[in-house]
Amino acid sequence: MRRYLLFVLIVTVLAGHVLAQNETSGDVDAFRQALEQDGFTVQEGEVGSFDFIKLYEAGVLPSAYGNNPATKYLIYFVPPAPGRAVDERIAQIARALGMSGNASSFWNLGPDEAVVFVGKTPPECRYFSYDHYLIGRTYDGEGRWIFANIADPLNNLVINTDGSQGDPYNQTTMIVSTADRGIDERIRTAARSAGYPDGMMNTQVFPASMLNLGVENDSDTFAVYIRPALFADQQAGDEYINDTPATVFRVTPKNATEPDPYPYPEIRVRGTGETEFDLTDDLNDLRDAILERYGNLSATELPTARGVPIGSDAIQRGVDAVGPTNDAVYLWSANQTADVPTPPFFDTTQYYDFLRQPPITLGNDTDEFIIVYGVNHVATGKATYTNFAVYGADIWNGVGSITDADFTGTAEEYLPDNPNAKYLYVYKIARNCEGEQNCFAVPSGEGGYGIEPDQPLFIAWRLYLENATQTGPSYSEVVYDRAIKFVPGGSG
Repeated sequence: MRRYLLFVLIVTVLAGHVLAQNETSGDVDAFRQALEQDGFTVQEGEVGSFDFIKLYEAGVLPSAYGNNPATKYLIYFVPPAPGRAVDERIAQIARALGMSGNASSFWNLGPDEAVVFVGKTPPECRYFSYDHYLIGRTYDGEGRWIFANIADPLNNLVINTDGSQGDPYNQTTMIVSTADRGIDERIRTAARSAGYPDGMMNTQVFPASMLNLGVENDSDTFAVYIRPALFADQQAGDEYINDTPATVFRVTPKNATEPDPYPYPEIRVRGTGETEFDLTDDLNDLRDAILERYGNLSATELPTARGVPIGSDAIQRGVDAVGPTNDAVYLWSANQTADVPTPPFFDTTQYYDFLRQPPITLGNDTDEFIIVYGVNHVATGKATYTNFAVYGADIWNGVGSITDADFTGTAEEYLPDNPNAKYLYVYKIARNCEGEQNCFAVPSGEGGYGIEPDQPLFIAWRLYLENATQTGPSYSEVVYDRAIKFVPGGSG
């Protein structure tokens, strides 16, 4: 009898486990049917890769717009509102990326509509996020490229999934992007009826108070990007990028609804009060050691400044934000911040002269190179991952990046007796790195995948996601990274 009861108990537990799995998996077809039964028009889109350099090479975009070489971006392709058509220029973007062109990477959103992501999060990686952007806006009849993040993203530290707590990777999630509280609740009710639990649902608010919602020609255009960075298993990551296991729906009510807009969402606060500034003397000692090692060469120290504004600032002033996220700090080797109004799909060669005046170039001379150095912000705990990338200053094409995974031990040879050297890094940028460690060879060649020896370039740094705050580090708490150009004699 005791064995029989034990058998029944085991079967019951296993059955409950299977039921729980079925409950968390949900049924996407049942979800769609439930939405339609509730009076929504449901149009299916898709998730696909968004390659800025590929679009530049195809002649669709005039610039690479500061692509992050360490990240292969994904984007929602969303069908147009019922009765509307995809703008031809936007359709060209989709077709150049191998998509159908019947859904758009940049889209309008009505105040009572929603875009819903249902599918798997990226496999294990150092960072991922789902971030919503204002791409374009009309200001007093003038269309402008804004590319500004709207609020905080959903990142791997905060997203709700059907997985166990603390494991956000390769788990099913649902993200409802909408301005309206009532629409959100109706969608969630439909999802629950299809077997999706509340615990894996997320709302990404498009705040009506700061956006021009609607589907008319002068309404704001939006995008949602997915940023997965530094996969633990690169093959699994590539498979996710190439065939993302997810569905995107545009959900539109057939009948008018009573507006119930969400307020602007609460923003996660940057900063812990702890800084990196106690490492300033050590960093200056590292600078001196670098200059001493290459004392036979002429040195030019490059400036470092904040690269881009935050999204809310850019939206209010109508300037180009260059696609930031609240999860990061952005620095670059210039003395100004990107801060001008630009027309839609603007040509970067017509703007931001300070990145090219005076020009920083990197010739083929083996004695001409750039040393990039600074604080390893991951080692100090101020970031989850960091990288620096090399860009052509004309079309803002990132041709390669070095991440903090390559920083370990690089400063010790310059400061062998300094115990704080483990918190610093040094890396070389050159045309030829043959036989050298801790060196990145900048590719030449015309187009978006190389930087010619006479083409100006710049360095950009990204510092992502402080664990303690679940958002980007505070600019006021980090020591800015630096770079020095060395040439044989003359001026750098």
